Amino acid sequence: MKKIKIGETDLNVAPINLGGNVFGWTLDEKKSFEILDAFTDKGFNFIDTADMYSYWVDGGEGGQSETIIGNWLKRSGKRNDIVLATKVGGETGVHPVDTSKKHILEAVDKSLQRLQTDHIDLYYTHFDDEKTPVEETLEAYDEIIKAGKVRYIAASNISPDRLEASFAASEKNGLPRYQALQPHYNLLERADYESKYAPLADKYNLTVFPYWSLAAGFLTGKYRSEDDLGKSVRGDSVKKYLNEKGLGVLKALDQVSEKHNTTQATVSLAWLMAQPHIGAPIASATSERHLETLFEAPKLKLDQEDLQLLDKASK
Repeated sequence: MKKIKIGETDLNVAPINLGGNVFGWTLDEKKSFEILDAFTDKGFNFIDTADMYSYWVDGGEGGQSETIIGNWLKRSGKRNDIVLATKVGGETGVHPVDTSKKHILEAVDKSLQRLQTDHIDLYYTHFDDEKTPVEETLEAYDEIIKAGKVRYIAASNISPDRLEASFAASEKNGLPRYQALQPHYNLLERADYESKYAPLADKYNLTVFPYWSLAAGFLTGKYRSEDDLGKSVRGDSVKKYLNEKGLGVLKALDQVSEKHNTTQATVSLAWLMAQPHIGAPIASATSERHLETLFEAPKLKLDQEDLQLLDKASK
């Protein structure tokens, strides 16, 4: 399997990034272990989580996902085979969005403890409080990188202006620079990323790992009417896609998936992989069947006709 190099780092990842947001939320530890085993047994090596997952379960400080991944790493002995990404700064039941130095220095130690590891490979600014000077945030990262706790940093939900300011501060002050970007991007959510963030990915050589790659499950094709919304806990979040555009995208996905004898989800991920700068789409799985869908995506090469059809339906 062809690996992708992240930015200007020495990290190389397989082309699917397993999302850990379901661990400790819709999946218990036993089932999470099964998914992690099956994912890594196929040669995939990139796992994504965040310190805030899944605080909404009990309104607390989160950490359920990191704890399960840490227990799995200890049991499997696979830490050295894994590129491990987690995030800091997101809101939980006990604190608001916070990218201050004080918060980052405290949060990284908690994450390391839960993950049962001495280092995080890729550490994201998850959300930006937009009041902490970007220099302060980067100084915190500089400190934890020098301490060996983190290898490289990346950015997720940060405005283009603050992202530009961060790169300027890195350059001016010799501070670590972001190597990857994790934006909201999929066949139904294109405009924001393509107009504001793709140019920055190009300018700063960022590898892009889109989240909500399958639009909270809508792009799997299982939600086609309001009657389908009760099929999962995420049903409410896809209601907004039940419109002319959303159904038009599903129609195009049906056509392409039938042509290649595959699933709509596999086609959606393959479309993302065919876009510039995309490293590995992030997708979670709650069953072996979901995993198969992910495993097939890197093997599917969409032709010009497929890409044009999907482009037209999703523009």
